[in-house]
Amino acid sequence: MRNKSRRGMRCGELSLCGVSIAGEQTAVAVPELDVCFDIGLCPRVALSCGHICLTHGHMDHAAALAYYFSQRDFQGMQPGIALVPKQIAEPIEQMLATWDRIEGKASPRQIVPLSDGDEYEIRRNLLIQAFSVPHTAASLGYLIYSRREKLLDEYLGLSSPQIVELKNKGQKITRTTQAPLVCYLGDVQLEALKWTDMMRQAGILIIECTFFEDGHQHRARFGQHVHLDDLIELLPQLQNEYIVLTHLSRRTDMRQAKKLLTQKLSPDQRQRIHFFMS
Repeated sequence: MRNKSRRGMRCGELSLCGVSIAGEQTAVAVPELDVCFDIGLCPRVALSCGHICLTHGHMDHAAALAYYFSQRDFQGMQPGIALVPKQIAEPIEQMLATWDRIEGKASPRQIVPLSDGDEYEIRRNLLIQAFSVPHTAASLGYLIYSRREKLLDEYLGLSSPQIVELKNKGQKITRTTQAPLVCYLGDVQLEALKWTDMMRQAGILIIECTFFEDGHQHRARFGQHVHLDDLIELLPQLQNEYIVLTHLSRRTDMRQAKKLLTQKLSPDQRQRIHFFMS
């Protein structure tokens, strides 16, 4: 069950903080992982994250990137790192260079262009994998997972000296395990998205749901966004413990959105779904 905190909302051991309103601003931070997904504005919690995972270049998802780098420099923080779709890395660099000229100084930063399947190590044993997302602009989604080496079962009873001896002999004594923690889709045309087991099994799936009302399915298709009906169709395939809805539009009152969700889902299905800005 989701627990609220002053910092946002908790999903198990992780917290989600920030804001997401369709067409206006999206920034979803996971402070424990030092990551903020998108940067349409820059709340304090986003500024404190050392990594920005930018899904695409639409203004409501990217407008505060220059401010983020400038403020981290101004406040004496380490230079921020932005992971961005490779197709827009160059224009982002050009935009930031223009802001450098406007401000009269260069803000330290690192831009990391990524393509489908590329990985980036946030810290030891914690990685981000980028994946292509169908949308109206070049877009990536991001999967954060932990990677560990575990001792093979047949060696569990051995002493430390025995394990070291086997390792020195070149014997394979461990296996690699991967635990998907958070999957963030960004704006997406769900029916065209290529899912992986890791995406379906991530503890937290953060997914936009811009349209709720009956009769708005065509608007979702046109803008390559998610309608509630798309999510309902997908639910049986998802194993995520927490499914967090973002990017709601102001056209839909939160109470109405919750009411429609309750009407269309069983209690068991509804239990896994949470509104980011409830």
